[in-house]
Amino acid sequence: MNNLMTSIPILNWLAEPLQYGFLVKAIWVSAFVGLICAVLSCYVTLKGWSLMGDAISHAVVPGVVVAYALNIPFAIGAFVFGFGATVAIGYVKSKTRLKEDAVIGVVFTGFFAFGIVLATKIPSNIDLFHILFGNVLGISQQDIVQTLIAGTITLAVILLRRKDLLLFCFDPNHAQAIGLNTQMMYYTLLSVMALTIVAALQTAGIILVISMLVTPGSIAYLLSDRFDRMLGIAIVSSVFSCVCGTYLSYHLDVSTGGCIVVVLTLLFLVAMVFAPKYGILAQSFRKPSEV
Repeated sequence: MNNLMTSIPILNWLAEPLQYGFLVKAIWVSAFVGLICAVLSCYVTLKGWSLMGDAISHAVVPGVVVAYALNIPFAIGAFVFGFGATVAIGYVKSKTRLKEDAVIGVVFTGFFAFGIVLATKIPSNIDLFHILFGNVLGISQQDIVQTLIAGTITLAVILLRRKDLLLFCFDPNHAQAIGLNTQMMYYTLLSVMALTIVAALQTAGIILVISMLVTPGSIAYLLSDRFDRMLGIAIVSSVFSCVCGTYLSYHLDVSTGGCIVVVLTLLFLVAMVFAPKYGILAQSFRKPSEV
């Protein structure tokens, strides 16, 4: 069997990382995070909340620092500050004449800057680079447990409220008209976004997690009009990118989170150009017949 693997380069390329326990762990943790992000990504894409995801991801930085300083699970601090940022955004928006994008920009940069100040002031073993860009290859058992818990809760909430969330994202006015509590759906979606970011923190980090929250849904949106198919496409593209990116990071000796996002972005570019209905090529061929 070993002779067969060494004689076929691709098999050797695939098998070599599996000899190391930390890489096997990184592969399946990344795949799990990719699954969670892909599911939520479809809702985020329909709702147009990519900037909100960016805000929450940056806002968790002070929570992570405080959690490490208090010696409590980082997921608790990250979730509290992430959700707190969304509450702050809603409050400022309701009390001022500013538009939502301006409020988001002010709040998330303020939280992010506060986190950097804390990270440089509070004595700890926190590596700011790992917070920003992830470190799935060095993920601890405790962090894996936190990731699994946050991801499982996210999937459970989305599964239980999937129809209500879909209607809220697609047509909030109709959802309110039929008696759905849109305010509750608003905070439910924000809560699972915060949990998803907590789950993805070790894999992609604060900076890159926004791509994992937006790109899979964007790929699926270009390739299908049906939401169930969108979910399937998003999950496949996200999990594939996580596994392939982890492999590439090992063979190229580069950042794992960066590789994952690069693969995901390449898939998006392929979909953007070659999507059968909404791709650039399809639209260019369709224009003469429409004229």
